Amino acid sequence: MSGAFLGLEPRWSSPSDSRFTVIKAPFDTTSTWIKGADRGPDAIIEASAHLELYDIETDSEAFRSGIATRDEAIEASSVEEMVSSVESVVGTLLGNGTMPVLFGGEHSVTIGSVRAAAKVFPKLSVLQLDAHTDLRPEYEGSPLNHACVMARVLESCPAVQVGIRSMDASERPFLRKGRVFFARDIVYDTAWIDRVVDELSDDVYVTFDLDVLDPSIMPATGTPEPGGLLWYDSLRLLRKVARRKRIVAFDVVELCPGTRDQASAFLAAKLIYKIMSYICASGR
Repeated sequence: MSGAFLGLEPRWSSPSDSRFTVIKAPFDTTSTWIKGADRGPDAIIEASAHLELYDIETDSEAFRSGIATRDEAIEASSVEEMVSSVESVVGTLLGNGTMPVLFGGEHSVTIGSVRAAAKVFPKLSVLQLDAHTDLRPEYEGSPLNHACVMARVLESCPAVQVGIRSMDASERPFLRKGRVFFARDIVYDTAWIDRVVDELSDDVYVTFDLDVLDPSIMPATGTPEPGGLLWYDSLRLLRKVARRKRIVAFDVVELCPGTRDQASAFLAAKLIYKIMSYICASGR
């Protein structure tokens, strides 16, 4: 399957003058439960064709800034090859002045993307929205496993973790004090968003693992966890980050689309367009 994100016609999706460039990374080799994240990028693009292009909240049409979709997906036979390929593509796009938007695939696709961004933005920080800490030094014999994503990210730059509600005891020593916002602690807290944003540097990479959302609104993930964030909680955070910081790149990962659940792919597509809308409306 191929096509442009949002089904945009060429004048709004030209690679030479678009503000955003979508990259598909349908990699799903190290995931350990429900497989299918390799089908996520195409499912998002297919669903996105049914989105309205006017965003009510921001009173804007972000597509007019240009959203290119890279025709060639990042394919790889190993996780090492995939990480290297993602890093190369994202680095090239950043060097060309367009914002990379990475569609996973499993969460390991984030590793190369953050590495590339950290080379361009020396004071980068990462905002991770996720049900899992992903701080294992290695898992199942690989340091690039999806369960090791944030361990690798922290080798490049600091990070703030939001929505966490599942981890292994072995990850406890790697938690950064004040930078981990557990889902159970923020559900009744009205001030948590400001505290999250305060912990971020001026230049921010956002990685959004869809399992951060509650399975009641996002069942189509490889590792669903109860007690997740809801739609408007997530949007309030993302809008404030876009207003107060500069989002330099972002990814959305871990969609495992099903034949009977079109709503999850549509949610993912709308989430991506909302982030783009927030970035454009911020004026940054």
